[in-house]
Amino acid sequence: MSWLRALLFNIAFFGVTALLGVAALPLLLAPRRVVMAFGRFWARCVLALAKAIVGLDGEIRGIEHLPSGACLIAMKHQSAWDTLILPVVLGDPACIVKRELLLLPFYGWYAARAGSIAIDRTAGAGALRRMIAAARPIAAQGRPIVIFPEGTRVAPGDRLPYQPGVAALYQALALPLVPAAVNSGLFWGRRSFIKRPGRITLEFLEPIPPGWPRRQVMAELEQRIDSNGAREMLGRSHLRRLRAASLDLHVVTPPLQSSPIRA
Repeated sequence: MSWLRALLFNIAFFGVTALLGVAALPLLLAPRRVVMAFGRFWARCVLALAKAIVGLDGEIRGIEHLPSGACLIAMKHQSAWDTLILPVVLGDPACIVKRELLLLPFYGWYAARAGSIAIDRTAGAGALRRMIAAARPIAAQGRPIVIFPEGTRVAPGDRLPYQPGVAALYQALALPLVPAAVNSGLFWGRRSFIKRPGRITLEFLEPIPPGWPRRQVMAELEQRIDSNGAREMLGRSHLRRLRAASLDLHVVTPPLQSSPIRA
């Protein structure tokens, strides 16, 4: 059944993406905000398909930790779901993405026109300078800037070193740094055909104020994100063990004070 649901979702996903992508091509000539609004509409459509076909939903915690103006959000990256939810939750974010993504048909065209910041990961210090230069006017507009500190999707429980880009932006822009943890990889894995039913959690954690030394802020950022992710995985693993231990066990969890996604 999971395989069939995943097949139906993928057919619907690519079909809707192609249909909307072709129909909205004239919008690439429109103002940036119009293109971003279309991106939010497309993302909501895909999230609605995931909920209707797969049974995969999501909830957002910690909205109160997001500053009202510009900020830097360092988010764990596990799944394509992460990039879908960002415009829905944040409204008008600027995401830092690898340059190759902007070459993809439809997604890349609209992401570039909506104001994403492309980075060439092979260009070293020059790439950091160009990234900071591109981020300054975005911060001046009051838009949130999202960066994935490990630089790529990482499976739940795995770790990669945090890249220097997040510290470079934090020091150059002097913005609050909001850690964000997500467990999307438990349901929608990297390059995984199967999407599993359940509820993905995205949590924004307490911001780190500007002005911390580079080494201190990086250690604090990693500790907050990874400890939150570890708690989420431990809780789900414990619940699975309890359910497996007894077929008669009924586990009741209290409702969370969080914001469900309205796709």
